[in-house]
Parts: sequence; C-alpha cells; structure tokens
Amino acid sequence: MNSLFSLLFRALSHAPLWLLHGLGHALGWIAFLASPTYRRRLQANARLAHCDLATSLASVSQAGKLVAELPRIWLGSDVTVRWEGADLLAEALAQGKNKPVLLMTPHVGSFEAVARAYAQRFGDTSPMTVLYRPARQLWLRPIIQSARNRPGLVAVPTDLSGVKSLLKALRGGGCVGLLPDQVPPEGMGAWVPFFGKTAYTMTLATRLMAQNSPTVLMLWAERLSWGRGFVVRCSAVESTFEGDAAQNLAQLNAEVERIVRQCPKQYLWGYARYKQPKASA
Repeated sequence: MNSLFSLLFRALSHAPLWLLHGLGHALGWIAFLASPTYRRRLQANARLAHCDLATSLASVSQAGKLVAELPRIWLGSDVTVRWEGADLLAEALAQGKNKPVLLMTPHVGSFEAVARAYAQRFGDTSPMTVLYRPARQLWLRPIIQSARNRPGLVAVPTDLSGVKSLLKALRGGGCVGLLPDQVPPEGMGAWVPFFGKTAYTMTLATRLMAQNSPTVLMLWAERLSWGRGFVVRCSAVESTFEGDAAQNLAQLNAEVERIVRQCPKQYLWGYARYKQPKASA
C-alpha cells in the first residue's frame, strides 16, 4: 500500500497545476463537510479576525489546493512564479556575512512554493536553512526529505540539533527561514494574543533575532487562480523587536496578522492555532 501511495504521488507530480488545484478544491470541501471539528475551528478562527462568511468559505478551497499542489511543487517541473519585493531580499542577502537574514513565512498561500522559489532564485549563492519535521507516513518521508534537501535549501530537524544549526547559520551570516505561526512544543513558546485570543507562540523566532541582529523579512506566496502559478511577496517588517520578550512576541504575532489581512482567503483558518502545545520529545 505504501508503494502504491508513493507511485500515485509521483504520478501526480507530472500533472498540470490547474488540474491539481481543481482536485484540491474538491478535497478541501470534502474535508470541510466531513469533519464537524474542522468546520467549527475554521469558522471560529476566521471570526476572530472579523472575516466575513465569503472569505472563510473561500479558504476551504485554498486549503485543499495547498495539499493537492504538493506533488508538483516537491517533485515536478518548475511552476510559474512572479516576485514582488525580490530586490529587497537580494539587497539583504548581498550583505553576506556582515548581516544574516531571517525570513518569516506564515501559513498564508503556499509556503512550500516559497521554499522552492527561493532556492531557484537565490539558493546558488545564499542557501536557506529551514526546520524539517519528518512525515508520520513512512512512504512520504523520503519524498519530503528529497524535496526539502534540494540545491539552495538545507533542511534540519525540529530538535535541539536543528536549532543549533539555525543559530550557526545566522552566526555565519547565512539565511534562515521559519514559519512563525506554527505551534511549538511545550516549553518552547509563550501565550501571546493573536487576533485577540491568546495563542501559544514560538519563542525561537525572537531568539534568532538576537543572533547577529539579522535583517528580518516577511516572505509568502499568493496562489493565483486557474493554476497560473504564484506571486512570491517579500516585505520588510514594521516592528522593531527591541522590547522585552513579551513585547517582541506580541510584535511577531502582529506581523503575522498584517500578512494574513493582505490575503485572508488563503490563510489556513482551519489550523489549530490555539491548541495546547504537545510535550517536547
């Protein structure tokens, strides 16, 4: 059965993006209609941000597309990508060892497309180090490992050794990428408001900011309609991150909120952002 899943996944990597997004639209709605828990969580989270019903329902389709596009993004040929703010990122990377770069990508649009687009455009001269969590499904592990350890990307495990690798990359003037709105294990975060409700927020991002004072940028990819590809957007942060730990974490969540409000239809409102953290392994 595992071999069958792997063959199917690899076969889908050759499909056009419009077809995968069509399948994803259907899958998103099947999941939404089949799971009362998922349905309630998505709608409740969207209401916290004062999203209207149309916006929250649009995100149902986008969540399905996020899953369906993975075979193509991980294993398939390049997809169409347009950049906005690439000059800002290029300027930051050009400072080299004198100034590391910390890229923060919230759960908006296609964060997997962000990693591939970065590797294609900047990876030759400035590889990005990212955290990597092995898949629960055994058949999927080698696929993800090969996808995330491609030229221009360095994937490190989500444990102490991985955190040390991130710190080492920053101290060496490198580039590090993070999903700042991912719920961390217990003991690696703090409860901070996010859209008016306290959410367990990773402290790793603000800890990394303390290493060599990196240039902090927001980087995310908006999914275009009808399989036309993605727009990767890069912008400077509006926060200073010069307060105490609690203030910096609040500013971190405010930055994520700002990006979410730019494209609320493509935020993962169904993500269990307010859940209790799991105990660290």
